[in-house]
Amino acid sequence: MNGKLKEKINFWFCSRKRKFFKNMRYIIYARKSTEDENHQVLSIESQLSELREFAVKEKLEIVASLCEAKTAKEPGRTKFAEMLKQIEIGKADGILSWHPDRLARNAVDGGKIIHLIDKGIIKSLKFPTFWFEPTPQGLFMLQIAFGQSKYYVDSLRENVSRGMRQKVRNGVWPLWAPLGYLNNPITRGINVNEKKSTLLKKMFRVYSSGNHTLKEMSEWCKKAGLKSNLGNDISPGQIQTTLQNIFYIGLMKYKGEVFEGKHKSLISKKLFDKVQEVLKQRGKPQKIKHNFAFLGFMKCPCSAAITAEKKIKPSGRKYVYYRCTKKKGPCPEKHFLREEDLIKQIKTYLQKVSLSSQDTKRVLAELEKDELKAKEETKILVQNLKKEIAEIETKLEKLLDVYLTEVISTEEYTSRKQKILTQKLELQERIKDFEQKGLSWLEPAREFVLKLNYAEKLLNSENYPEIKTFLKNIGSNHILQNQRLIFSFNFPFNLAAEPRSGEAESLTYPKVWTWGDLNPQPSRCHLAALPLRYRPEKRIFAINSNSSCILVKPALTTQTPL
Repeated sequence: MNGKLKEKINFWFCSRKRKFFKNMRYIIYARKSTEDENHQVLSIESQLSELREFAVKEKLEIVASLCEAKTAKEPGRTKFAEMLKQIEIGKADGILSWHPDRLARNAVDGGKIIHLIDKGIIKSLKFPTFWFEPTPQGLFMLQIAFGQSKYYVDSLRENVSRGMRQKVRNGVWPLWAPLGYLNNPITRGINVNEKKSTLLKKMFRVYSSGNHTLKEMSEWCKKAGLKSNLGNDISPGQIQTTLQNIFYIGLMKYKGEVFEGKHKSLISKKLFDKVQEVLKQRGKPQKIKHNFAFLGFMKCPCSAAITAEKKIKPSGRKYVYYRCTKKKGPCPEKHFLREEDLIKQIKTYLQKVSLSSQDTKRVLAELEKDELKAKEETKILVQNLKKEIAEIETKLEKLLDVYLTEVISTEEYTSRKQKILTQKLELQERIKDFEQKGLSWLEPAREFVLKLNYAEKLLNSENYPEIKTFLKNIGSNHILQNQRLIFSFNFPFNLAAEPRSGEAESLTYPKVWTWGDLNPQPSRCHLAALPLRYRPEKRIFAINSNSSCILVKPALTTQTPL
């Protein structure tokens, strides 16, 4: 009799249970972890198929299906919040999902689901791969499942972070490649994007002239066809970030610490430093209302700026005059200087440092002959630089040992390491210069000779912005005094423009042939001394009275690097 009663009770309970779940309304929730359409393509589709088959098999009523492509490690999923809202207002009674980890991988969302179950708002949870009943035992198992899901995410994050840190220590960039580079999916390294890297180098060179704003460089990138790695136009802010990125000189900054990279550097440390100086000097340049050719080029002896203004004569002819702004108080300068007269004086200065194309070819030919010999003479210097690099490597190891023993703080370690790596990079660039170009002064020498020839070309040009830039680069302290332009030539252009025997002796240059007073006009390039940083052998060229270019080669002398 007791056995028959027990069977009746079980039958009644199971029938009530089936009736209870039969009237339940469920929302299907499917989720994948990435928003990228190219990753986990079949994840959502396979979940929906399995869940619908499960719903048919269990005879569950489905009122909605919500799909989401977002990670569950952080709160804030839109579709998840929408699903809970529909349950709270009574449009559904339960959730059908593949596994509890599809619902939550963080404590906030997991706790919210358990709280709604405790209040009776969520009446049922169904999973094809997980058992759940709204009982104390079921809630306990659900909490364990949510905890395991969170543990998996935390463990994965730590493992990925550890792998990325090790990758950086090995000299490989672990994130998306910056502009001018490409991520190699096979080697997991960084390759140079040949097309964009060429334009990027040019962008650095153009900005280093100091004549362009960040906005103008953004427009330059549009015209040149240089776009971001995602194919978008490059904004002025991105231009500044790119110009300040040490990745392009072979270093990597990851989470505040600088590492030495194995990727190919695109620009030299010298060009990078020049760009940083331009960024520092320009700041936020003032807008120029009028496009006068030589505005911002000169100053008055009273230290005020020289401005320009346009005057129209009764005849209708237009003239541009340059004068002091008098913003520093009373100024003794009462004169105006017409632009035509200023241009004549400027071309007089250009003529002093100009070198004809014929003489330029002769000097360059002599420099090419010396290059092979110079490469042999630099082997000793290269060996010394390599010894210095080895000493720096030892310093880095000692610094790391000191840091690991907690003698110095993380901030101090990072600062010292960056300084040492910068020194190492400079030494490596010196070695590269010596090995590729012989002596490092050969390339500046060629550049100097070409600049002298460029001055010759500007003499017959009306490209006044280029003339202004050229004069800024070869001189300093441009003053307009008594209707005369006065400025000092920078080295070595001062030797080319105004040679003096005392100056030559102080620089240990030998006596050379120069033009005499055969021509009352300013003569071309009396003397040109090459800017030598490392110069175990002196080189100098001059033009004699027969207008022939002579390369003077004195005896070999030893000199320590400056």
